[in-house]
Amino acid sequence: MSKTGALDLASGLGGNIEKSNVLSAVDKYEKYHGSHGGEEEDRKSNYSDMVNKYYDLVTSFYEFGWGESFHFANRWKGESLRESMKRYEHFIALQLGVKPGQKVLDVGCGIGGPLREFARFSSASVTGLNNNEYQISRGKELNHIAGVDKTCDFVKADFMNMPFPDNSYDAVYAIEATCHAPEAYGCYKEIYRVLKPGQFFAAYEWCMTEAFDPNNQNHQKIKAAIEIGAGLPDIRLTTKCLEALKQARFEVIWEKNLAADSQVPWYLPLDKSHFSLSNFQATAVGRFMTRNMVKALEFVGLAPKGSQRVQSFLEKAADGLFEGGKMEIFTPMYFFLVRKPESE
Repeated sequence: MSKTGALDLASGLGGNIEKSNVLSAVDKYEKYHGSHGGEEEDRKSNYSDMVNKYYDLVTSFYEFGWGESFHFANRWKGESLRESMKRYEHFIALQLGVKPGQKVLDVGCGIGGPLREFARFSSASVTGLNNNEYQISRGKELNHIAGVDKTCDFVKADFMNMPFPDNSYDAVYAIEATCHAPEAYGCYKEIYRVLKPGQFFAAYEWCMTEAFDPNNQNHQKIKAAIEIGAGLPDIRLTTKCLEALKQARFEVIWEKNLAADSQVPWYLPLDKSHFSLSNFQATAVGRFMTRNMVKALEFVGLAPKGSQRVQSFLEKAADGLFEGGKMEIFTPMYFFLVRKPESE
């Protein structure tokens, strides 16, 4: 983990938001969601503002709890969480068949944990696309520390409108990021445009599965908890993602919900009854300690007002993810590998 201390957590809370404005930012963010009176169409039309506020508020919590890579992974027995996450990042590089020196685009790169691992594993040059200024500044700092700042960089932009010429990249990937798009087709269409003909796009998507029942109130409650806790305008079905890829003219090589192959449940790190030293912050004891630490930091003025509320909706999201995974109505690892036709 790159940031583990309480003062590091407090100093990053709020991202680029002025500390005095964090509480009002929390208010505005929460009001986008149904549990606070928000509407799905508002979340979609204002997705850029919503997602930016979300990552300004939560990035330090993520880094404190998960390190530099903010994603889940399917896992083998005997494999640690960190090992599974690295293998997960290597897997997508192997699927893309990237060669040393090629230009690769990471769509929605966070603070660049997977980007740096991908670059070291493949010897490719990787550009991270991100619309959040705080995450980019943090990512650049970590790139310099890791010694990859000569081959890896960041571009601040919206993935619905990328500032790149047509046919710019040898490969494109996204790890649990394009779920933030207001609609899948527009996002995939932009990725199609910047990808070179004959080359590949691979992603892990957050999706509701075919087991999800929109008329089941408990299912809807779990979906809503994940949306507010993860900054999502809506969570699409796996079938809708597949339809959007085909509509964007991609050739589908293969697609699968990789959660079905996970020997260790992907949601185990979120199980409060499971104790783990390697992922202590996610355990019941770890959550209790983090909750009280944030409360104390806010009380003495080191963390901005509103920090406890951010911690609270992240905990609710963790519970929603755990329940959604256990009931198999949600997956964070709907994987697909698609190709832009050579004729383009």
